[in-house]
Amino acid sequence: MEKYILALDQGTTSSRGIVFDRAGRIVAQAQEEFEQILPGPGLVEHDPEAIWSSQLRVAREALARASLSAENVAALGIANQRETTILWERATGRPVANAVVWQSRVSAPLCERLKADGLEPLFRRKTGLVVDAYFSGTKIKHLLDTLQLHDRAARGEILFGTVDSWLVWRLTGGRRHVTDYSNASRTLLFNLHTLDWDDELLAMLGIPRAMLPEVRPSSEVYGRTAAEWFGAPVAIGAVAGDQQAATFGQACFEPGSAKNTYGTGCFLLMNTGLRPVASRHNLLTTIGWGLGGQVTYCLEGSVFIAGAVVQWLRDGLGIIQSSADVERLAASVPDSGGVYFVPALVGLGAPHWDPYARGTILGITRGTTAGHLARAALEAIAHQTRDLVEAMQADAGCTLSSLKVDGGAARNDLLMQFQADLLGVEVRRPVVAETTALGAAYLAGLAVGYWSDTSEIARQWALDRCFVPAMSAADRDRRHRRWQEAVARSRHWEAARE
Repeated sequence: MEKYILALDQGTTSSRGIVFDRAGRIVAQAQEEFEQILPGPGLVEHDPEAIWSSQLRVAREALARASLSAENVAALGIANQRETTILWERATGRPVANAVVWQSRVSAPLCERLKADGLEPLFRRKTGLVVDAYFSGTKIKHLLDTLQLHDRAARGEILFGTVDSWLVWRLTGGRRHVTDYSNASRTLLFNLHTLDWDDELLAMLGIPRAMLPEVRPSSEVYGRTAAEWFGAPVAIGAVAGDQQAATFGQACFEPGSAKNTYGTGCFLLMNTGLRPVASRHNLLTTIGWGLGGQVTYCLEGSVFIAGAVVQWLRDGLGIIQSSADVERLAASVPDSGGVYFVPALVGLGAPHWDPYARGTILGITRGTTAGHLARAALEAIAHQTRDLVEAMQADAGCTLSSLKVDGGAARNDLLMQFQADLLGVEVRRPVVAETTALGAAYLAGLAVGYWSDTSEIARQWALDRCFVPAMSAADRDRRHRRWQEAVARSRHWEAARE
């Protein structure tokens, strides 16, 4: 019987199920968007049950479209939106509140207090992360405090998990409460050096160890799904945070190799090998994956709003009907007409880490059209990526010779060409753009012997298109300096207003 790998790609705005064959090709896929809950400025939530139900439906639908049953699935792998925080009852499996999404700034005041107390160096040294509302730890504390759940959590009655843990719990019928190294390294609670939850940091935030999942390598059989979900049990062979999964799917196995994912946010990761590299330029040190008894580390730059700005053009302004329309609208003008759009809709991530920045559009004149706004929005994605590349090159002490790209917005040729122009290096897009799901599939396949090793996987990477820079160095630098001026005007907006 022919076997396949099923990947569950649980993202910020949608859930996807994708079936891959032994050559790493997509056999069938399904996708479903779910509601974004926005209680206030800078606050983002999800219904955990909507995450679960949408993910289960698309997994079943992908198998149905491929005319496959559970017996045809060698293993499934999970890639998930990271840092998003869910608390649920151990006894019932019911969430106690909405999921607090990674974009949410709800715990920004707590982060400011931690920094004012001089604790950020301690967190950086142990976790590789900056103290920011982006990460799960302060979100957990916020939920425990506001819902008064400390005592129940200490008794192990309330469990915490990022989305991967939530899905594994539901898939296994509550038999496994686990996460992997990559997701644990995004919580602000996990020590990169001891590879364990850090008791000092837990005590500092008042988070009981009893509520935390067991941390395991990214590629191993965690357990099997309950038979009711797919008609028969399926091995769960991998868990990885979405950006680490995409890095694996891009075959960035050698130190110095890097990829950028253009999704809801933008995430640039560089493989730094078997030891963590501390950032001196406000990037993050994170775990890429645990595989074969070894842990691979990465440097990461995180942009909060990338493809989400296109959604805002669609849903907020209504100037496009679908996200795919943005390229045509942006191409209706030769340039942005001097308009710069800083999409700090939920603050700014790396390298600024400013939760009080807000979206800013500068350079508007009577001649500004919807096309100029669309083009400025796409260019903003590329400018934010250049900020990350410059910081990462300084940290790593090397210059990128090319950049592998993936994610939904990587299909936008206009954006990819502008990215190559702005960086001055080739931008290389693979044939399989769904590298997040592909990485989860590869990790799951390795766990059950479906693929032999990373060398076999690396040979499957194939180029779809290479974008070659055509802009002069003087022009690209002039444009980027202007962008940095716009960023400066967006900074600390909320703090200044208060």
